[in-house]
Amino acid sequence: MMRIMQQFMATFIKDILVLWRDRAGMLILFVMPMALVLIVSLVQNNVLQATGQSALQVLFVDEDGAEVGKQLRNRLNDSGGITLIETIADKAIRAEQAREEVAAGNYQFGILIPAGSSETMAEGLARFSAQVLSPGTKQQLATVDSQVELFFDPTVQGAFRSTVLSSLRYALLGLEMEMKGQRLSRSLQQRFSRGRPTEEESNLFANQSLLSIKELATTGPEIKTPDAIQQNVPAWSLFGMFFIVVPLSAALLRERQEGTLLRLFAHPVAYEVIVAGKTAAYVLVCLIQFSLMLAVGKWILPLFGTPALLLGDHPGAVFLLALCAALAATGYGLLLGAFARSYDQASMLGAVSVVIAAAIGGIMVPTYVMPAFMKTLSGFSPLAWGLEGFVELFVRGGDIHSILSNIGLLLGFFLVCLVLSRLVFSWRYGKGTL
Repeated sequence: MMRIMQQFMATFIKDILVLWRDRAGMLILFVMPMALVLIVSLVQNNVLQATGQSALQVLFVDEDGAEVGKQLRNRLNDSGGITLIETIADKAIRAEQAREEVAAGNYQFGILIPAGSSETMAEGLARFSAQVLSPGTKQQLATVDSQVELFFDPTVQGAFRSTVLSSLRYALLGLEMEMKGQRLSRSLQQRFSRGRPTEEESNLFANQSLLSIKELATTGPEIKTPDAIQQNVPAWSLFGMFFIVVPLSAALLRERQEGTLLRLFAHPVAYEVIVAGKTAAYVLVCLIQFSLMLAVGKWILPLFGTPALLLGDHPGAVFLLALCAALAATGYGLLLGAFARSYDQASMLGAVSVVIAAAIGGIMVPTYVMPAFMKTLSGFSPLAWGLEGFVELFVRGGDIHSILSNIGLLLGFFLVCLVLSRLVFSWRYGKGTL
């Protein structure tokens, strides 16, 4: 056992020294992701433009079951920007079920029309009519005690929330205008039912809404809606960590071409010990890189006026997930180093594959706005597994139990890469082409 530990430490120290000698490369490896976090977080103003290629799916629960619920359903369906989902597994959605689905991230939005909304609207219309037709009397409009709830996954960026909120506001405003017009006269009904009301008409008839909208983030009471920092720092940290595959695969290829690995294998040193030493060295680099990224989010970005990064209540789970992501990235680097035949292959394949995995994994564009086919593909990206775990910890207030599946996927990916790289090395060693 002592001999194995000595061999492990020798391999570990050797790889650390090799990395240290390439100081320019290490500087780029650390500075590049930090610059990405700074630039993306500062430039992004939390506004993304929807492509318009697919409507946003919104859970719709109608507890009113009367005119208001029916009319709002029709108007929202006609808006074209959203698709209402009223059943899951052929069963009508209940309010609590809708909140749970949105809180879990299965859907991004939910709309609840509470019971009694039609009665509240009718009472408000009666007082509105009396006030308008009898200006000498002072009628007080009904107090709004029935609120249409819009609850959302807190990971959804602001522009998409604004899209759904605007659709709901205009649907509700249009309904109020039409019902107020019907209450007063047919001419007013024709005037307001032609489309979106003008600013003058809105000011005249919508000074006091008969129903209001209440926005809710479906998380615990102490969890705040995420900002660009909470979304960008973990995302680009993962992106930077996975770029370790480029120097790792290049270093492995150099050792193959220079005959270093062949000489090591000629000595009584197990392959597993060599791989363990390399893995430990590069995982350490990844964790240092991740810690620097968190430091940027927590202390440097606030100097530019942004909110500070919040790590949640389970920092241990954060670093455990980061460790698993670092192992996955290192395992992928070992696999590339085993397959590649030249430095160009290793660098190009490593960089391009990481960018592709980041793109389909939600690092650059949220997965919930992707087409169905791309959403399916994102489930195969290790960066998506890591990002989903960090979102669970940073935003949804999860703990280590909430990210066990993400940890399992990342470790499984690491083990698969190790097995495949071992098979490739054995095959090359047998052919004498190591």
